[in-house]
Amino acid sequence: MKILLIGEYNSSHYTLKEGLTTLGHDVTVIGFGDGFKKRTVDVNFTRNYSKGFPLFIKKLIYKFFKVDLTSLHIKKQFYKHRDLFKNNDVVQLINENSFTTVPKIEKELLKYIFKNNKNVFLLSCGTDYPSVKYAMDGKFSYSIVTPYLQKKGTAQQFLHVTQYLTKDFVGLHKFIYKRIKGVIASDLDYHIPLTENEKYLGMVPNPVNTNQIKYIPQKIDGKIVIFHGINDNNYYKKGNDLFEDALKIISEKYPDKIEVITVRSVPYAEYITLFDNAHILLDQVFAYDQGFNALEAMAKGKVVFTGAEKEWLDYYNLKKDTVAINALPDPALIAEKLEWLIEHPEKIVEISQNARKFVEQEHDHVASASLYLEKWKAAF
Repeated sequence: MKILLIGEYNSSHYTLKEGLTTLGHDVTVIGFGDGFKKRTVDVNFTRNYSKGFPLFIKKLIYKFFKVDLTSLHIKKQFYKHRDLFKNNDVVQLINENSFTTVPKIEKELLKYIFKNNKNVFLLSCGTDYPSVKYAMDGKFSYSIVTPYLQKKGTAQQFLHVTQYLTKDFVGLHKFIYKRIKGVIASDLDYHIPLTENEKYLGMVPNPVNTNQIKYIPQKIDGKIVIFHGINDNNYYKKGNDLFEDALKIISEKYPDKIEVITVRSVPYAEYITLFDNAHILLDQVFAYDQGFNALEAMAKGKVVFTGAEKEWLDYYNLKKDTVAINALPDPALIAEKLEWLIEHPEKIVEISQNARKFVEQEHDHVASASLYLEKWKAAF
């Protein structure tokens, strides 16, 4: 089949492409490379007017004329590649704002896609209307909107989340759901809000190509190395402030037993090697399941503090603290789990082995690709 995957978060679509290609399909990934992470895509769109003087001009023009220059630039790129958006057997959108344009232009581009392709699907991956609405209604015990509700950071820092509840984005959501063949979730944080949706086709776990990720056996022969990667754009959303508070606690208690490595907003190619020597990786707090970064770290054999809630344990029939560590939104509790690992280094070795095995068994990219094909074909 000829398959077009639009948009990218980390490497979820490109890794899916690798699985689909292995199964004999012709696949193209179009996207922005997920911003500063510079992830691989086949056709790379760019976002102009994002910083410096061009950003100032963009804001000025939008203020007076309500015209978004970035969206117009993306629209121009779209029509330059218009033939790619025609006559595909399957098209999948990464989420409800795959082109990251203003809703009016997003609808225009999507109309072209719906007109020229029979089978268009949506992936619930990253924030969208169902997941944000579910979280804002307080149906999760905690979520990515928790720090927003606690008034951490600025409104602008959470705009990429809260925008989905605005009138224009709700209209975009309805426009898409009326026309797609179905929606698939990438993990439990998106699966749970969709369980009653009539367009929902089910969850396909994030695909990971473990053939390209070398497992690094854990050796505890000196200090325990803790790695904390910070994305400045998502500092509060990911709970990085809570991780930093927990690290203060643990650094004061075990100054001679641990080494902390902190990096900020680095491209993926650099990031993926920076934590090779770490034993523990601090990923994110406000999640029930693991995202792509956590899974890649787990595949390398790191003990990852991330989403590993009871719903995740039940779904995969796992026991607590055997594959990943559930990072709760409390620095004292995070520090308590870190202390447990420092005092019981044999657990680091054990969890490392379990983590790699789990990713191989539950997130194999070819198995995920097969499941996508099954769900797509059933909805044709």
